[in-house]
Amino acid sequence: MTKPSLPELLHAAVSAVGGTERPGQVTMAEAVAEAIDDGSHLLVQAGTGTGKSLGYLVPALAHGERVIVATATLALQRQLVERDLPRTVDALHPLLRRRPEFAMLKGRSNYLCLHRLHEGMPQDEEEGLFDQFEAAAPTSKLGQDLLRLRDWADETESGDRDDLTPGVSDRAWAQVSVSSRECLGASKCAYGAECFAEMARERAKLAEVVVTNHALLAIDAIEGAPVLPQHEVLIVDEAHELVSRVTGVATGELTPGQVNRAVRRAAKLVNEKAADQLQTAAEGFERLMELALPGRLEEIPEDLGYALMALRDAARTVITAIGATRDKSVQDEDAVRKQALASVETVHDVAERVLNGSEWDVVWYERHDRFGASLRVAPMSVSGLLREKLFADRAVVLTSATLKLGGDFNGVGASLGLGPEGAEGDDLPKWKGVDVGSPFDYRRQGILYVAKHLARPARDGERADMLDELTELIQAAGGRTLGLFSSMRAAQLAAEELRSRIPEFPILLQGEETLGELIKNFAADPKTCLFGTLSLWQGVDVPGPSCQLVVMDKIPFPRPDDPLMSARQKAVEDAGGNGFMAVAATHAALLMAQGAGRLVRASGDRGVVAVLDQRLATARYGGYLKASLPDFWYTTDRNQVRKSLAAIDAAAKQTETQAETPAAAAKVM
Repeated sequence: MTKPSLPELLHAAVSAVGGTERPGQVTMAEAVAEAIDDGSHLLVQAGTGTGKSLGYLVPALAHGERVIVATATLALQRQLVERDLPRTVDALHPLLRRRPEFAMLKGRSNYLCLHRLHEGMPQDEEEGLFDQFEAAAPTSKLGQDLLRLRDWADETESGDRDDLTPGVSDRAWAQVSVSSRECLGASKCAYGAECFAEMARERAKLAEVVVTNHALLAIDAIEGAPVLPQHEVLIVDEAHELVSRVTGVATGELTPGQVNRAVRRAAKLVNEKAADQLQTAAEGFERLMELALPGRLEEIPEDLGYALMALRDAARTVITAIGATRDKSVQDEDAVRKQALASVETVHDVAERVLNGSEWDVVWYERHDRFGASLRVAPMSVSGLLREKLFADRAVVLTSATLKLGGDFNGVGASLGLGPEGAEGDDLPKWKGVDVGSPFDYRRQGILYVAKHLARPARDGERADMLDELTELIQAAGGRTLGLFSSMRAAQLAAEELRSRIPEFPILLQGEETLGELIKNFAADPKTCLFGTLSLWQGVDVPGPSCQLVVMDKIPFPRPDDPLMSARQKAVEDAGGNGFMAVAATHAALLMAQGAGRLVRASGDRGVVAVLDQRLATARYGGYLKASLPDFWYTTDRNQVRKSLAAIDAAAKQTETQAETPAAAAKVM
């Protein structure tokens, strides 16, 4: 029997999910298949509505070797495992004459730990283990969550937190889960044979397609101990998020609370001298953290250096002492010991990393109103790490709706450790970029409006003219507005002001309800507006008339006092490059491209993206930023935009009225 062609396979898969085959999807599938066959690397920009998941799943399944698919969001992971993969596998089975297996794999802390559930969790103040089920009042939210977790443990097949509906609080989940450092290991654990995390790993070893997240991919690359099964192909979806997620995994943190917790956990497992040494070091560190001023530490202050040395040396002493002593009076000592070791080792490792003062690390102090003071250390760049760990010995495909910034892929490529497209070199992975476009007609469906007449925004200053403009735009649009703000403070001020100015249009504000509830309520009522910051720039998918105006209050450059971003910018400048364009403008372009992508989510969507920042029209870098956005019709004419919004609003209302009429007639009959 002849081998089925890629177009045949793609047609079968698209038909199975009830979709429509699109030229961009075909182009993408062909490019992915070529990269997999050649063992080469590919960056694919696939606009909203392309159907990019099938664009990479079909050639991956046809190839027949193990493929890792890494995504940034839970929503896409669930879509792949619960919808796209089952349907695609069923559709391709008659053509491939095999049924590829697929599995989901996450970090260990995402799975219920049976040891914790049945034996209790080590507690800082208690001898041995602590029965969290008895301690939590059954009428409290925590108690109810824990009882529900115990019932769920008897029926779940996966133990995956995300399969528990409705979910439980982070505090409750922490009682029944462990990190990889805290885990006893299957061979030492009484529940090893039933362990949900181990079963997930075993399923992944047998699967042809393993769906995971960017964080686990980063851990696999950074820590050297493989947590993902061997694979020949890596596909990174939502790839615009990868650098941020890898940076997060590679960032270390020390807080007084964290250090004190390590002291309490270790106290009963080591001799008094070692415990006192760690306690004294912790107290010295806490005193300094109360006095420190926020900001980057290009050199470690002498007193902080002494405090960190004391902390590191005391932690090392405790680690040795924990390994040298046994105390049979401690119930389930192995679990208690493992948790204490995990805490103390983290303190030791971060303190030592800060003291080492690598030129490739950025260290800073920050104070949070809710979480208190912390000392943080992050890599100046993860590009070298990604170049070395990500692109070696496998084909890598990276895809997103926003990879082409300023008209090419080189900016994103550089952040991933890649040289300019087409560049050759021993240490430069060869790659190519493909933009497969979008099925949407952006110039017909959307307008990019820049409020050129507004005053140039000042940092954190109140902008009365911007609020006037926003009010008029919302009135013209009849509500239907997603407000994307550069800071939470700006979103709060705008919500407070507009609630009093235009009470006929409800204003939802991020943080006042869960994100899911906010988006649900926003989508349900066309007159409603939703205001917020970072997660809304990337996390809202509301096709239809409820979102016909997307407003950006200003260009979302990183704050000048952001320690990591400013350090990265300075490093580029020191190397002779343009730090502003390489770091700040690239950051802003990516966010603006994501934000503008909230407007057109379906072929019938119409609307306006309004940027209330004159710099997009007047500054030299404005062209770069505009070239990163969808190809909307562009204008700075405020009167024309108001007329367009009013017309779009009128058309939407007419459609809504027509949709309601049959239902009303049915009620009368």
